[in-house]
Amino acid sequence: MRILAIETSCDETAIALIDAKGGLNNPQFKIIKNLVASQIKIHQPFGGVVPNLAKREHLKNLPILFKKILNSKSYILNSIDLIAVTVGPGLEPALWTGINFAKNLKSNLIGVNHLEGHLYSNILENVRMNKKNIFPAIALIVSGGHTILVKMDSLAKYKKIGETRDDAVGEAFDKVARLLNLPYPGGPEIEKLAKIGNADAIDFPRPMLNQKNYDFSFSGLKTAVLYYLRDNKNFKKEDVAAAFQKAAFDILIKKTLRAAKEFNAKSIFISGGVAANKTLAKEFKKAINNQKPKTNPPAGGEKLKIKVFFPNKKFCTDNAVMIAVAGYINYLKKKNKRLAANGNLGL
Repeated sequence: MRILAIETSCDETAIALIDAKGGLNNPQFKIIKNLVASQIKIHQPFGGVVPNLAKREHLKNLPILFKKILNSKSYILNSIDLIAVTVGPGLEPALWTGINFAKNLKSNLIGVNHLEGHLYSNILENVRMNKKNIFPAIALIVSGGHTILVKMDSLAKYKKIGETRDDAVGEAFDKVARLLNLPYPGGPEIEKLAKIGNADAIDFPRPMLNQKNYDFSFSGLKTAVLYYLRDNKNFKKEDVAAAFQKAAFDILIKKTLRAAKEFNAKSIFISGGVAANKTLAKEFKKAINNQKPKTNPPAGGEKLKIKVFFPNKKFCTDNAVMIAVAGYINYLKKKNKRLAANGNLGL
């Protein structure tokens, strides 16, 4: 099946063309084209995404990317079996640009939840992944707008078990970056600065870390950074960045591993923009190596056998390939979202 996908949920205009085959137990994907037009430089002066500017850029970029996808070969459009388009969550003015563009193509359309795109992004290029032996799994979606824990019994069956009650972790990174006068987007800037800082120099709080649920809260951590900067005039930016990042990642890692233990997960999937952070990947793998089995540890003191997967960096941030994958899986499930923008669409 040939799928054209369109993603305009926030500030990235993305179109992709893929071939998909196989059933829900072992879907396979071949990426034909993957195009993304970034708007970072446009929104950078504002310290965040301006919805109407994002809409304007999507309207300008969509025809340009679509023409590149077709590459002056009209037969490609006739060969498309399915068009997948993001319907939410996101900025509604931005979402509508993609939806209306897709509708004008007058083909077989399927609405896609952007969060499901992130959820399935790990199955794209992970050569280590045996899709028949990875479930049950715990999935952690970490982005600028979301922090969600999901229990997955299969690609077709999943259940949300926890989420942030206030700021998403990526949002907290952006806000702390602004407090430190770092450029937008803040996540990569915090990561870069943290590499030269002392993560143990400041003991920031870990909100909700020891609560038995799987929810998160990052607003208090951000506020703790604010108060620290107010009360310590001679602070080192790099130490603040490193200590903040460590506190945020401790929460993510410990709650995710606790869920993996409780539900006897064979795998952990990390996805979303924050998954591109190399320190997060390093600390996750380190924590897994230090984990002990839940019960009846094997002879010889073997480590907990669980695999952790991160998508290729280009599939961590918003892209249309993951929307195509989610569209195909939903097509197999005979599941379709209404073709209308829903900025608050949940998982």
